[in-house]
Order: sequence, then C-alpha cells, then structure tokens
Amino acid sequence: MNRSSRLTAMVGILAVASLVTACSSASNSSSSSSSAAPSAAAVGSSSAASAPSSASAAGSSSTAATSAAAAPTGNTTISYMDFSASGGHEKDLASIVAAFEKANPTITVNVQNVAYTDYFTKLQTAVAGGTAADAYELDYQNFVSYQSNGALAELKGVDGSVYRKSLVDAFTADGKQYGLPESFSDVVLFYNKTMFAKAGIATPTSKWTWADEKAAATKLTDKSTKTWGDFQPITYNEFYKALAQSGGQFFNADKTAATFSSAQGVTAANWLVGKAGTVMPTVADGSNTPDFDVNLFKSGKLAMWHTGIWEFGALDKVPFDWDVVVEPGNTTKASAMFTNAAVVSASSKNQAAAQKWVQFLTASDAAVTTRLSASWELPPIADNAKLSSYLKAGKPANRQAVFDALNQTVLAPVISNQQEMQDDLNNALTAAAAGRTPVDKALADAQSKVTALLGQ
Repeated sequence: MNRSSRLTAMVGILAVASLVTACSSASNSSSSSSSAAPSAAAVGSSSAASAPSSASAAGSSSTAATSAAAAPTGNTTISYMDFSASGGHEKDLASIVAAFEKANPTITVNVQNVAYTDYFTKLQTAVAGGTAADAYELDYQNFVSYQSNGALAELKGVDGSVYRKSLVDAFTADGKQYGLPESFSDVVLFYNKTMFAKAGIATPTSKWTWADEKAAATKLTDKSTKTWGDFQPITYNEFYKALAQSGGQFFNADKTAATFSSAQGVTAANWLVGKAGTVMPTVADGSNTPDFDVNLFKSGKLAMWHTGIWEFGALDKVPFDWDVVVEPGNTTKASAMFTNAAVVSASSKNQAAAQKWVQFLTASDAAVTTRLSASWELPPIADNAKLSSYLKAGKPANRQAVFDALNQTVLAPVISNQQEMQDDLNNALTAAAAGRTPVDKALADAQSKVTALLGQ
C-alpha cells in the first residue's frame, strides 16, 4: 500500500459506523452472514503473470487452509468484492478463482472488481442496503469499524499456523477470528551501503537501537554538501510507531482516553523532532514536498531512510549499493505493518462456501504463486520455503527483514473520527518541529483533543 493509499483508506472509516449500524439490526435477525473489504499494499515493481490453474497447484497447500471450513452442500454461487485487483491484477485474481473452482467444483465465485477510489462508498452502500457480497476485502482500519458494528461473520476452525502470527492476530476480536490476512506491506530502514563503506562506518543490523542510528546519522551528515544521515517524517504514522518503540501506549486499556503524552510519548516525539536540521532536512529544505525523500535517497545524498517496502521498485537503477534492515527500536522493536483482509459478511446465506473461498484466497499455493509471480502485494503465509522466489529476487539482499519485521509490530490506532485524530497529532508535531510549541505541551494539547474525540 503506497503512502497516499494508506491515508485515503483511513478516510473511508469516517462514514462506516453510521452505515454499518443501519444494517446491523437487520443482519442480527438473520442466521447467515455476508461481508466485503478493501485495501492496497503495493510491493516492488509490477509485472504480468498468471498463477497455475492445475489441481495440483491449487490443492496441496490449500488443504490446511480450507479443511476447517464446513463443507457447503449442493452447488453454491458466492460473490466476492475487492479493490486490490482493480487496475492491473484482474487476471491474476481470475486465475486464483479458476484454481479454487477446480479444487471446489460445487462452488462458483462471482468477482466484483471495484476501483479503490470508489470501493468504500460502494461497500458502505451495499452493507447498509443488505446487498453486500458474501465475502469482501478490507484494510485493517476499516476492518476494525466493520467488525465492531457487527457486519462480519466469525470464521471458525481456522488453522492460524498457516499465517504469520502478527498478521492473523490483527483480524481477531475478543479471541475470535473475523478476517484472514490476504496481503501485507511494512516499514523497514533503508540504508546506502556505499555511503557507510566510504565513511568506514559499520552498517545497520537488527540489533541496532535509536542510539546506534543517531550516532551513525551524525557521522554521515555533511550540511555543506547537503548530505544527510537520516530521514524519518515527523508525522502521526511515525509517531505511533516511535511511541511503541519506547514502550508507550496510545490509548488506555479500555480505549476511553488517549495516553500518548506520557514520558514515552515525549521521548518518541523528541526522537522525531530532534532529527530535523541536525541529521535530517527541514521543511525549509523542502522535506515536506512530494517524493522529496525518495529523490534524496536516489541521489546518493541520504544514508538512512525510514519507509515502506513499496519503494523497492523505485530503486532498481540507483548507482550505489543499498539494503534494508528491521528498524531500530528504543526500549523495544515495533514495526509498522499495513495489511488487508478477506472477510465474510454476517448477512451472507453462504457463509461456509464464502469461508472456504477466503481461506483459499489467503493461503493456497495458487494464491501464493500468483502473488509472487505478479509482484501483487505479499502473501501472509508463515512458510518461508514458499517465499523463496521473493527472498532471492535481488536487491535488497536482506529481503528477509521484510518478514522479520512482522515479529514485533504495532498496528495503527483506529477511532471513528480517524482523520481528525491524525490531523490533531500532525498539527502538534508540526508546531513542535517548528519550535512554536514545546514538545510536551504540544502532545498534551493533542491528547486532550483526541480523548474528546473518543466520546463522540
């Protein structure tokens, strides 16, 4: 999921609650369920490819992924609504559907591809009107809203060991599974190996802490040549992650109050704000302009860069060596991950068949092979052997870091007034970075505003 998609996805949450609630009473009177979900995670470059449609390719690994779902009776047709295939991967999804239907000849899947820009509006309307697809795609932020409003069916008998633990756990609530991870992306630390070598500085490792990063960034910064040691945006997305890396919590246990202006929160904000003008360009240098960071890294003038794996493809032709590593932490590790889920609608009359489909879509050999061959996001599976083509695909050499980052993660805080919350944090961090407001006061003011939003 690219940076604009992540922000756009969060906006979709704002209208979900009222529309889902409107249909939840009708859904509750039904014994069946139906659901739909959107999200995107662009990873690397894109290329055309088809997954095998043979029974052997579809069947072997899908056994563990589908055996737990109750077998549907007779011939069943289910609908599946998605956004991530739209705009270039429709044929890839069709090949997964063909493999599923070959392995499950009594089930037919009708796919509804919807452009990302229209997806959540159409989904909200369908859920509110009781016409939602049997299964659909959701990103994590919208999953939280749809699940809390009763729109999703519980998925029973799922073998969670097939998936990366942090990914499958993201789609649970009260110990129950309501979605299965379909794909993911995450954030790692990119670094210019050539710059480190020329400076005689040891390259980052998975054991690095903030202190190690700061020391290296300071040595690698040369303002006279506009060469910078580090780049990490001073934003909400980076703050909640840095907060977790310092052992802090964004909300209290029952989510009735924001708690991010704690000592850990002040430490996290100071970590971000303190980089500007010392080891990182400032707004005056143009750091807030589109693609400033990627262009700075590509120019060879940036040593370390906190960003997502969706930028791999942009670095294909850079004239220097580079690699990635799991981001350093302060008191602990905490990597930001962005993940999409396949869910089943609580109003679907074909829940068994729909669950069989979402398990196949998320964990079968056919799905994994298709995604990797087409560079269509990353599959959420736990078996590294099935990911070998990706791990050996070339730069960066340490692609294993993409999966190692999932061992200790932090999910984005989600509330119904999502955009207002993000704006409050971004405004506070901007004021602190500009020196207009002390960090502790800026966070305290933002915390009060976000706590007020929780009561709305």
